[in-house]
Amino acid sequence: MDDLELLHFTGTVWRPPYEAHSVLLQTTVGCTHHACKFCSLYGDLKFRLSPMEEIEADLKIIAGHQPRARRVFLVGANPFALSYERLVRLADRIRDYLPKVQTIGMFARIDDIARKSDGQLRELRARGITGLSIGTETGDDPTLAFMHKGHTAAETSTQCRRLDEAGIEYYLTYMTGLAGAGNGERAARATAALFNELRPYIIGVVSLTLFPEAPLAAEVAAGRFVEAGERERLEELRTFIAELTIPTTLMGHTVSNAVPLLGRLPEDRARLLGEIDDALARFSEEELAAYRRSIGHL
Repeated sequence: MDDLELLHFTGTVWRPPYEAHSVLLQTTVGCTHHACKFCSLYGDLKFRLSPMEEIEADLKIIAGHQPRARRVFLVGANPFALSYERLVRLADRIRDYLPKVQTIGMFARIDDIARKSDGQLRELRARGITGLSIGTETGDDPTLAFMHKGHTAAETSTQCRRLDEAGIEYYLTYMTGLAGAGNGERAARATAALFNELRPYIIGVVSLTLFPEAPLAAEVAAGRFVEAGERERLEELRTFIAELTIPTTLMGHTVSNAVPLLGRLPEDRARLLGEIDDALARFSEEELAAYRRSIGHL
């Protein structure tokens, strides 16, 4: 059996598109929150820590295949939930086995950041933890509450500003369609207003893609949530891009996006808006909806 098959991965491995060239290292399994209504990514997995002996065994294998690795991405829904002390230990172990590693990234929740002191954030940055991917989803408080995200827009602003002070890069997510039918414009404006206060290095745009196992599917069946149409989602995204005033990279080219977009703001704003306008002119609601129905897995 090939050594690579012995790495300790549990369930589906998720990573952002921009971590495609990073070494993946499992450090946690599942999500500490596991309550977002729209999410079906982690199924029945219960949150747990990966034993340090498993992590070191994986690092030994990785070192044999990628000894010159420069970036490691910690796998799990939100490894930044780990204690400060365990994160320090992990960073040190990674460098013991992979001395060329310069940076470490991972997923994080807003409450994970809140539990770290300012001094701890600075020390983690000094240890090479330089990038957090945060599933903010929206800056619209009614939607955050309905979806059980576990944080408010104001809390997102507070914690991301603390990351700015610590020198830790962060990458935020915006999910079109999450506010439901008729609410896209409101969500777009609220999210743009929130993100304009911050310094996201990348904004990842995804679009709500509902699977039967997600709790939100029951809300739809009961009539408590009506999904936004595909054209409304594009119009929502258009408003969001038009109202962003910060310099950032926009990445909206995952499978969940019926119309893929990728560009740098503000330089590519006109092109991005033009691509949305072109899609609205070319595609009917049914054509776009057919694409959504064809998505079998994220």
